Amino acid sequence: MGPRTRERSLEAAVELVGTDGVRALTHGRVDQRAGLPPGSASNWFRTRRALLAALVDWIAERERADLDPGALPPISDPDSLIAGMCAMFEVQAGPFATRTRARYALFLDVSHDPELFEPLRRQRLEVEQWAEVLVRRAGIPDPASATRTLMALGDGLMLHRLTVDPNLDARPFLERGIRDLARPRTSAPD
Repeated sequence: MGPRTRERSLEAAVELVGTDGVRALTHGRVDQRAGLPPGSASNWFRTRRALLAALVDWIAERERADLDPGALPPISDPDSLIAGMCAMFEVQAGPFATRTRARYALFLDVSHDPELFEPLRRQRLEVEQWAEVLVRRAGIPDPASATRTLMALGDGLMLHRLTVDPNLDARPFLERGIRDLARPRTSAPD
């Protein structure tokens, strides 16, 4: 039982959690989903908690690999940021939708457990830092605050697409949000 068995187990775990929720995650169901002999997943992950911890790390690793700046068009202004955010949204809601659902399910399910939650929180901070670089490149004022606003908007749109409206076109919302964030702010008179 080599590393490929471990990978197959974790890929199956993502599918299970992303389609059936965290409660569906058992060693037996992982083995079955992965097409592995019974007991394969438990050879790598002795407990359900160990399986959950490995799953959290696995998702974070995969998402870190997605943060390759070369995967997006060059970001240099609000229009290019809109294009990049729309492209990223479509990938996360399309080919990676099951993984995105699994990440959201894990965020909700393990938030009470600091040890399991910490890798998710750390990954979220890395995504936020990456996004802030893009927001800065686009010339958006107050990039730290704008990034948090944009990420909250993206999360809301993603949850809506994955749960309520699978045909949601996120572009008009992202475009409006980014254009609003790009507008220079005037201070109030004294």
